[in-house]
Amino acid sequence: MTENLRVRIERRGDVAVVYSEGYINNQGGEEIAQAATGLLDEGCRILLLNLAGSKIVNSIGISILIEVLEKMLELDGTLAFCSLTPTIQKTFHIMGLTQYAKVYEDEAAAVADLAPGTAS
Repeated sequence: MTENLRVRIERRGDVAVVYSEGYINNQGGEEIAQAATGLLDEGCRILLLNLAGSKIVNSIGISILIEVLEKMLELDGTLAFCSLTPTIQKTFHIMGLTQYAKVYEDEAAAVADLAPGTAS
């Protein structure tokens, strides 16, 4: 697959929502990692990755997401995911991401839990 990943960021109070659209492979994973690093550098400590626009994640993409998760944990931050396909959710569970990052059905539920009182 040669589809490029597109990343967009929106703020929901203290939560930075990173939207991905496309295939999360080595290139796509790096796009997400760069966005996350920029947000961390700005002081953001709650990241929500909304993967509604991404239907496939390969092993390299997952390893990059694990690196993002490790960086968040080092900084006492929170990384969460929402709007995962059943296949991606199962893969994240098998790879252990769900031990350290919450998974939400949708963005509204995630923001309500991560930053109570924040309108989405």
